[in-house]
Amino acid sequence: MGETALSLREERKEAFVSGIWKANPLFVSLLGMCPALAVTTNFESAIGMGILFTFVLLGSNIFVSLLRKIIPEEVTTPCYIVIIATFVTVVKMICEAFLPELYTSLGVFLSLLVVNCIVLGRSEAYASKNTVLNSTLDALGNGIGFTWAICAIALVREILGTGMITFGRVFTFIPEYSLPILKLEGVYDYSIEFFQRSLGGFLVLGIALAIIAAASSYKKNKAKVDALNAKKAAAEGGK
Repeated sequence: MGETALSLREERKEAFVSGIWKANPLFVSLLGMCPALAVTTNFESAIGMGILFTFVLLGSNIFVSLLRKIIPEEVTTPCYIVIIATFVTVVKMICEAFLPELYTSLGVFLSLLVVNCIVLGRSEAYASKNTVLNSTLDALGNGIGFTWAICAIALVREILGTGMITFGRVFTFIPEYSLPILKLEGVYDYSIEFFQRSLGGFLVLGIALAIIAAASSYKKNKAKVDALNAKKAAAEGGK
């Protein structure tokens, strides 16, 4: 009984943690690239996109898991799209009513969440085969993973592209404030407008992927070296 409880706990932990780092939808699985490049010119827009994306993913995962034994196998994908589209419609209506600046900044990419490969993929690959609790944890993990990934890209692009970070233009319920980092009006300006363009987004994403790949390769090589050293030490100790 104790082993079963421990196994369930580990399974739920893996469902939540995996999407945050080890199987990050953007940096590892390379999914959701279009919104990652389109909405990351502004840090606030990236935060908003991440929150809305997580809401849609969470709602769709929960409903797909609840209905997984009812939906006929022949029409699973159309049904999943209808469920996702329902949550996207709700998100669009709420966003347009209460955060029109965010709605405008996200543009068509908010509507494209209906066919987002991460949302549809998690519904088909995970929620359709797992319990509501596990599907909820999976959605939260992947939502957090996608959010921090696009926010990291947006932070770099906004700082390098504009020389500052601005708050209050998208989330108008907070006072507008710009924090100068690489640019101070009339004093200095080290910003590079290139990073506000699509090619700048590709460059930042490419550098991020290269850093992650290098870190992963170093970790694997270090593990191999440690294993070889351990075998060598054991062989020498046996002589």
